[in-house]
Amino acid sequence: MDRARRRQMLGLLPVGLALACSLAAVGSSHWCQGTRRVTKPLSPGRLPCIRSDGGRRDNASQAVQDIWETGDDKFILHRFHAGLWQSCEESVGSTGEKCRSFQSIIPAEEQGVLWLSIGAEIMNIFLMMTSAILLGSRVSYHHSHFHQLKVDASVAILMVLAGLLSMVAHMMYTTIFQITVNLGPEDWRPQTWDYGWSYCLAWGSFALCMTVSVMAMNRYTAARLEFTEKQKAGKPGTRVHNAHLWGGIHKAVVQVNLLPTI
Repeated sequence: MDRARRRQMLGLLPVGLALACSLAAVGSSHWCQGTRRVTKPLSPGRLPCIRSDGGRRDNASQAVQDIWETGDDKFILHRFHAGLWQSCEESVGSTGEKCRSFQSIIPAEEQGVLWLSIGAEIMNIFLMMTSAILLGSRVSYHHSHFHQLKVDASVAILMVLAGLLSMVAHMMYTTIFQITVNLGPEDWRPQTWDYGWSYCLAWGSFALCMTVSVMAMNRYTAARLEFTEKQKAGKPGTRVHNAHLWGGIHKAVVQVNLLPTI
């Protein structure tokens, strides 16, 4: 494998990595994660409040137990995580997770913004796939120098558009999630939350998109300057060749005119 082909394959690697990160982020549900306070399930035969029998109790330990259940300790923290498509949390009193659609949680007036965010993520993936196909065709087939210039220019434009779309989509999702934390249903609102690994992958894909765009633009600019320099270097030689050609033609004409007329 020659050096140029190896360099082209290395240029394809960050595009594939950005595409993989974006696909993993969109398909997962760990954009945001945290904890939610849930009432502790009651044991059979026990009451959720203090029992009163006229101020007298026969069982002091039971009184302590009842008082303990009325404080903050009667709540337990369940972990949850949410993404573009669904929100999942630990099930109360059983193993596993309980999931529901994220669209059913957010306020009704934010439904359109969520779909805009999802649409921007899908367009971002489509643009990255197109860039990967263009770079792959340059690696697989031998094309002219002018075709490679067009590929680099197209990849630079497509990847910067993909990066901008992903940035807008991430910011819209962050806004939607923060609004849902404040205005969402009571049985979902988290007590604490933070960004998850899917969110980090999504922003990593954005960084790779912008890096690939800058690299492609640098390749295009360098190749364009090299092509221009070769054109400039070829012009003087062309002028000299034309001067010799026209000089020879002029001498031949003069000699013909000097011939005696028969």
